[in-house]
Amino acid sequence: MELGLVGLGKMGGNMRERIRRAGHTVIGYDRNADVADVHSLEELVGKLSGPRVVWVMVPAGEATQSTIDRLAELLEPGDVVVDGGNSRWTDDERHAEELAAKGIGFVDCGVSGGVWGLENGYALMYGGDAEHVAKVQPVFDALKPEGDFGSVHAGKVGAGHFAKMVHNGIEYAMMQAYAEGWELLEKVDSVENVREVFRSWQEGTVIRSWLLDLAVNALDEDEHLDALRGYAQDSGEGRWTVEAAIDNAVPLPAITASLFARFASRQEDSPQMKMIAALRNQFGGHAVEKK
Repeated sequence: MELGLVGLGKMGGNMRERIRRAGHTVIGYDRNADVADVHSLEELVGKLSGPRVVWVMVPAGEATQSTIDRLAELLEPGDVVVDGGNSRWTDDERHAEELAAKGIGFVDCGVSGGVWGLENGYALMYGGDAEHVAKVQPVFDALKPEGDFGSVHAGKVGAGHFAKMVHNGIEYAMMQAYAEGWELLEKVDSVENVREVFRSWQEGTVIRSWLLDLAVNALDEDEHLDALRGYAQDSGEGRWTVEAAIDNAVPLPAITASLFARFASRQEDSPQMKMIAALRNQFGGHAVEKK
């Protein structure tokens, strides 16, 4: 089949290659002319045969909104837009409604796989009407990992990005657990080879995972992570997961704590701990450290 792909960055560029390897035609557009197949959205739409499928793989928010707005003007009834970025599920509902008014279908798709997806395949979680999903199915089949798993029609519009959001929330908590365990192992004198302890966990343990494999890769490159600063950004999905938990009265203590730990990583000197130190000094005479 033919696919228009908007956004050819680290993920989009590799996705284009994997879909092409499966025998499909991909026409890609990116603001970076060096990687683009065409030089405008108009040219991209013009080169596709109807009914068209255009996959949007750009940053969530304004970039996605403006791209979908422009595609709404260019596409025709019966065409389908796929949002494969990390959009919030509530945005999906609005996009689907706006496009439906013009007879254009919409599918949201959470994509996981990162830079390894080209060779290993991408885990896909998508939402939308069955008739719209069916038009994109050959592309989903090309992108997913080999085997029976790695791809799911999660439900109606918004379900794909909601599922991916929860996936990323779980990912936050898993990474935090590995990080805390690593720090404790590094702290004690009796454990002399923390990297090999992590490596030993890769086989036969209940905590083995791809994230553990990646942790070992990182420790092989820099055994004590001396070259890194202890600062971690968050891309948004963790916050949305916690907000959704509040809205639905679902307790998520591990995921919430892992998100807050990232916030703490950005503080050179914790204002909260200043107050804790002051209070301990006030009620117990505990020593404080002056700047």
